[in-house]
Amino acid sequence: MTMTQWFIFFLIVQLIHFLGTWKLYVKAGRKSWEAIVPIYNAIVLMKIINRPVWWIVLLFIPIINLLMFPVIWIETIRSFGKNSTIDSFLAVLTLGFYTYYINYLANVTYIEDRSLKSRTELGEWVSSIVFAIIAATLVHTYFMQPYTIPTSSLEKSLLVGDFLFVSKFHYGARTPMTTIAAPMVHDSLPFIKLRSYLKKPQLPYFRLPGFEKIKRNEIVVFNWPVDTVQRFFDTSNIHIDKPIDKKSNYVKRCVGIPGDSLEIKDGYIYINGDKTILPDRAKPQYMHKVVTNGQLSATTLSRYDITEGGFYGDYYLLNLTDENAAKLKNNPLVKSIDKEITPKGTYESGVFPHNKQYAWSIDNFGPIYIPEAGKTVKLNKKSLPFYKRIIEVYEKNNLTINGDEIFINGQLTTSYTFKQDYYWMMGDNRHNSEDARSWGYVPFDHVVGKPVFIWMSWDGNAQGLANKIRWERVFTTVHGSGKPVSYLYYFLGALLLWFGYNTYRKRKKEEGS
Repeated sequence: MTMTQWFIFFLIVQLIHFLGTWKLYVKAGRKSWEAIVPIYNAIVLMKIINRPVWWIVLLFIPIINLLMFPVIWIETIRSFGKNSTIDSFLAVLTLGFYTYYINYLANVTYIEDRSLKSRTELGEWVSSIVFAIIAATLVHTYFMQPYTIPTSSLEKSLLVGDFLFVSKFHYGARTPMTTIAAPMVHDSLPFIKLRSYLKKPQLPYFRLPGFEKIKRNEIVVFNWPVDTVQRFFDTSNIHIDKPIDKKSNYVKRCVGIPGDSLEIKDGYIYINGDKTILPDRAKPQYMHKVVTNGQLSATTLSRYDITEGGFYGDYYLLNLTDENAAKLKNNPLVKSIDKEITPKGTYESGVFPHNKQYAWSIDNFGPIYIPEAGKTVKLNKKSLPFYKRIIEVYEKNNLTINGDEIFINGQLTTSYTFKQDYYWMMGDNRHNSEDARSWGYVPFDHVVGKPVFIWMSWDGNAQGLANKIRWERVFTTVHGSGKPVSYLYYFLGALLLWFGYNTYRKRKKEEGS
């Protein structure tokens, strides 16, 4: 929906509210016209139902407002003596239109000093749960979101089974574009696996100010730009069109930022002509063909930190860092070891921009320009494959081609100016990562946040329950240099002190009374 359409919708909602409540405003000692003035009518309503004015803010926050509107409907009818469970159910089931019955047909009296405490224990529990969900949804949407690492694309830096906290405020929290959705879930509902949202109506993209920009080589969580799968790891081959904020969450390393020229030579990344220097915690891996005099034991594989690969009769294919490959080469069982690099000039159809003009592979790629907001590029048949999806899909223009002529929104053009920044996201697991080499640029409006903390790490392949928790990774930071340090004991110590203080304070209070 456009801003104009949303404004019209907002006015319709105000009219519906006025028609369903103006008599109730009068019975509460207010003027009838106060029920139709936008924003002001909400302030007055909060006074009528004896609730804080700041509740109004929650009514304008997407997803949160879906939880708050039923609360307001119930609070309104209770302010006029309708306290029964059936009244509350009717208020919710009729989407608030039960107030029309109370406004026009019911003989009700305004209760100015009504008790705000629920009359039943069940009601108290429901109220507590609703506001707990509201608080959790606010934190989840605008501050910090839990996230699980599902694949090995960042192996060694982030492991399968790592549970992360992802900061929304570092790059600026993106307000939800999908307005009707279940809180605190992504694209599908737990257990039943049905879609968790309605595609329409959609809000325009908006992002709150952040306090830092995405830096080169930072790990970033984003919505997978080309996602059409029903849900993550879905094998049904059902393809659907998803809103941006409901596309699958991916986590990769941002190896190229807006304005960069990026090239990959024999598996190594070059930025603006210089070989990139990764953080010391980054451990890029490549598949190596290893010929041996015999089979390597599990102990040997573990010694070289090998977690991916297999034995193929007379050789191994093993996923190794350069450092571990050099160490393994000195093993007496190893006859030869060679990195599996696709030669320069090889065309791989699955590699961006998927055009035979560019004989590129995952190991030898580019150079390409990473678009920057406000910058202009020339458009022709040679450059168009890089920017076609940006122009049509990400920036929503009508693009047509007639011979050698390119038309954007019906206008003949030889250039294009980008409306937003783009990024190049890759996995450290160079030969086992579906990343930008497959589907290209990531727009800034797809960026979710910055992973900052590993609060839990679970090794599903470990033997025995005690070994499944990777204790050395629990409560460690994602970014930074040097070996990650666990802050688990600091947290447990602080928790123990807090518990002890609360127990002491409670005992003192009891003694005083």
